[in-house]
Amino acid sequence: MIHMMDVISLLGIPMPPSGRSSYYVPCPCCDDKPRNQHLNINLKKEVFRCPRCGVSGGIFDLYALYTGVPRDKVRKAIAERIGMPEYVQRPRKIIEQQPDLECPITDVDSKHATYSALLSKLSLAPDHRDNLLGRGLSEEEIERLEYKTTPLIGMATIASQLQADGLYLAGVPGFYRDENGAWTFAKEKRGILIPVRDRFGRIQGLQIRRDNVTRRKFRWVSSVEKTDGCRAEGWIHLAGPVRNMILLTEGPMKADVIHALTGLAVLAAPGVNALKQLEAVLTDLKDEGLTEVMTAFDMDFSTNHHVQNGYNSLLALLGRMGFRFGTYIWDPRYKGLDDYIWECCLQRQPQ
Repeated sequence: MIHMMDVISLLGIPMPPSGRSSYYVPCPCCDDKPRNQHLNINLKKEVFRCPRCGVSGGIFDLYALYTGVPRDKVRKAIAERIGMPEYVQRPRKIIEQQPDLECPITDVDSKHATYSALLSKLSLAPDHRDNLLGRGLSEEEIERLEYKTTPLIGMATIASQLQADGLYLAGVPGFYRDENGAWTFAKEKRGILIPVRDRFGRIQGLQIRRDNVTRRKFRWVSSVEKTDGCRAEGWIHLAGPVRNMILLTEGPMKADVIHALTGLAVLAAPGVNALKQLEAVLTDLKDEGLTEVMTAFDMDFSTNHHVQNGYNSLLALLGRMGFRFGTYIWDPRYKGLDDYIWECCLQRQPQ
């Protein structure tokens, strides 16, 4: 049976990065610069799709697209090139899957450029600014962090402006095409948009702190199950420059506040059970001199059985990776370390 990797090799299309089953290459139909890469190839599903111009199909369609061979003659042409005469004589019926509506996530540089441009077009509501000031962030820090209020209207217009500026919307969580085929952005409840950054300061994704909810107050911005939309992943956020000791907590807003109040480097994971991405990030930070990790998860970790199990797994991971590690404990009247530190700062301020 002929597979997508066979056709990629024949056509000289760039091979996928190590370990990736879905990746982007320049689209032969709409990309006029080598750095533009809109055509997604999915090796697992053996399909391709360009969300920019709409060209899509399966294995034989890709070969026909690049070579100009008529679609009904592709099977024979491939078989002859790879030396499979018996395949030509007794062709097997191959049912090719159609591309998904969902896009795979694009590269972090493209996401960062798009999210940065998006945030520059948004504003922060006065009540949200007061909320952040009440957590210990200064006006300067709020501006630097680029926190914004979720937009309730006008996202199709903003998406059109971003696209006109040459920014990449496909594969950026939150963006998708509406029923008319126009790009827009996911409609979320009102709240604060929080950029989630990697160790280079690039925005990997966005979280939202939703107003007036008691459960799932923090959510990832996603456009999963929407046309040309994509899911969000549990990205790891870093607040502050890498140092030999780092504080590990839960949630990017909490990390930003702790860093602002203490100057410590703070790493934020989605939770104590999000170990796969955390291990990859810690491996990179170890190469940059990280030797010690101090955990500072909300105080309910000691009473919540599910959280405690994840916490034990986290400590085992830190031990296996060769880090020195420990746990910060504070006054249990304050759930998070950020709340406790800010209260201590308020008590030290002159009356």
